[in-house]
Amino acid sequence: MLVPIFSFKLKHHINPRMVTVGKYDGVHPCLTAATTGGKVFIHNPHTRNTRAGGRTVYSGTDQDLLFLNINQAVSSVTSGQLDPSSNADTLVVGTQTNVLAYDIQNNSDLFYKDIADGVNAITIGRLGSYESPMAILGGNCSIQGFDWEGEDVYWTVTGDNVCSLTLCDFNQDGKNELIVGSEDYDIRVFRDDELIAEMTETEAVTSVCCMHGSRFGYSLANGTVGVYDRMARYWRIKSKNQVVCIHSFDLDSDGVPELITGWSNGKIDARSDRTGEVVFKDNFNSAIAGLVESDYRMDGQQELICCSVDGDVKGYLPSAPELKGNLMDVNVEQDTIQDLSQRRQNLLLELKNYEENSKAAAIVRPTGLTALNGSDVGIIPANTQLQTTLTVTMKSEPRITMGPELAQLMKKPHVELSVQTSNECIIRAVLIFAEGIFEGESHVVHPYPGRLSNQIVLPLFPPKDMAIDLHLKAFVGNRTSSQFHVFELMRQLPKFSAYAVVQTPVSQPAGSVTFTVNERVQRVVMWINQNFLLNEDLEITGALNLNFICIRTMGPLSINMDTNGKIIIGTDDMDLAGNLVQGIASFLNITDLQVTADFPDEMERLKEIVEKVDEYHAVRQKLTANMADHSNIIRSIVVRAEDARLMCEMKNMRKNYMDLFNLNKDLINSYKIRCNNHTELLGCLKSVNQIIQKAGQLRVGKFKTQVINSCRLAIKNSNTSTLFKIIKAGSTG
Repeated sequence: MLVPIFSFKLKHHINPRMVTVGKYDGVHPCLTAATTGGKVFIHNPHTRNTRAGGRTVYSGTDQDLLFLNINQAVSSVTSGQLDPSSNADTLVVGTQTNVLAYDIQNNSDLFYKDIADGVNAITIGRLGSYESPMAILGGNCSIQGFDWEGEDVYWTVTGDNVCSLTLCDFNQDGKNELIVGSEDYDIRVFRDDELIAEMTETEAVTSVCCMHGSRFGYSLANGTVGVYDRMARYWRIKSKNQVVCIHSFDLDSDGVPELITGWSNGKIDARSDRTGEVVFKDNFNSAIAGLVESDYRMDGQQELICCSVDGDVKGYLPSAPELKGNLMDVNVEQDTIQDLSQRRQNLLLELKNYEENSKAAAIVRPTGLTALNGSDVGIIPANTQLQTTLTVTMKSEPRITMGPELAQLMKKPHVELSVQTSNECIIRAVLIFAEGIFEGESHVVHPYPGRLSNQIVLPLFPPKDMAIDLHLKAFVGNRTSSQFHVFELMRQLPKFSAYAVVQTPVSQPAGSVTFTVNERVQRVVMWINQNFLLNEDLEITGALNLNFICIRTMGPLSINMDTNGKIIIGTDDMDLAGNLVQGIASFLNITDLQVTADFPDEMERLKEIVEKVDEYHAVRQKLTANMADHSNIIRSIVVRAEDARLMCEMKNMRKNYMDLFNLNKDLINSYKIRCNNHTELLGCLKSVNQIIQKAGQLRVGKFKTQVINSCRLAIKNSNTSTLFKIIKAGSTG
């Protein structure tokens, strides 16, 4: 059993996901974490030569603790080598309005920047072709990178608020890619500022961490943790508890790091990166706050350091190689024996059922009885098959097997899943596992005993445009059976399954995307057959003209292509247009694609948002100036009030303090207004970033990068007309 090599108690609360270790003098590792009151503490048990002053102050009770005053709620903390000319680490602290890079050794700011999009996550390192390390910040739908001098050297947009960042050599080209987890359930991979991969999960991606090679771990807000190797998911598990943080560390000395997970119930566990099997676990008395690694005892060995929110810290050394991965308590052997005993009992029961079936089938009885007894024990014809069909329908008639809730859902537009046997055998129940469609990712249908039939129909409502694997298990038997056969199969729901073909468009969409490809119409038709749910495959010889309607929003979609390769996608949904363009480009192996986009509704919305942003900025500047004026007046009133008190002029003193009280109320009200203004401003900036991201998604390759960078430049220069031109044509030319 693995036990902590050291443990100690810090008498301060530690904010979850805000723990790091840095060598701020280049030699001694210091545990660093955000705590309450807008402060960050640095635990340095090795030396006390660091000068207090500037933003830092020593703890009054513990001389190993140095406090850094941020004076704002801290949202993220990390450390790393930012200055390429120095081996000392830099501490980078993010808030919802600023980022601070701080030199702890010299008690000085490297840089302090206003970040309008806020800072939710930070990582430090070298990205792709950038030569110098950067502090990469993830915020409100945007990602920024600063070098050690505070120069803004990197910027791109993503689909939603960034929750987590890590650097990893995703495509094994010897250069780091940026892996981003966000609130829109997507894991995105950027090579420099180009999006090269995207994986969709079932909840917000709260953490990502590089493991080794192209393998990385991730966690979701619903308690799921797992491992990807490039775009292939190796494994995942789900818990009723929340994942606070993840980290990779070779705890069993097998040369391959395990995925270490810290949970909200105080548990930490280490899982094999290949199988997800637990190889070690331990418990704290409170929720885990962070997991880091460092040679904290300065003896040449790296330790895994685990911190709880109550300030408990434990360090674990990797096990000795002779343990061969056996890090668990002896109780695990007892658990394994119990598990094997349970499996033995289940297998014996299954064998007994098979023997009874064989006996029942072999007994010679009067006419009719043998078949009856056979059905009682679950014997079904050997050629029984389970058949499934998927169709998009605007409305279906409820089946007699359905309950009232299911019957009501059948009246709405939906994707219809039909499960049917090839003979008269009935389906007693169907269990469906599908990511993102059902709450809890699974759904069970079991009709009333009096309404059993050989078919079960279920309406599905895909929430997003993504390919979904449906894993089905059906209990099949006879009407009088007490035992059932389990049939298992898998069907895939195509990416654009929520679009029903219509002969004539319901309404003509105002938005469109136009581009030209050097391909035959039949190749695009092949892609449509694979990605849309059609009653039968399309076969088109001339031009392509297709109309769809979205069952989620009832919005129209048209796809037209002439024999010269010109494609026009008509839709008012910019997101959908981007997904279609990316899908077609990927299928046709197009590396660079420029388009002409026309979305008048989206542009009108963008115009309104930009005007609001200007208004909010003006209000913010005015409020800041007013608060500064009030502060100066307050300073003078306090001086006058104290003078009056010392001169025993109580009437003047009372008057001054009443004025001070009223001014303070005005200041508090101004602060509330400023907070609301800031919240509204963040919402508008998020919308602007999302529209830029959608505009980039309409292009492929270098044109995508060009659009995003040009849009950012237009926004910095407050050039709205240029911004609209870039979104429409892809460039200012």
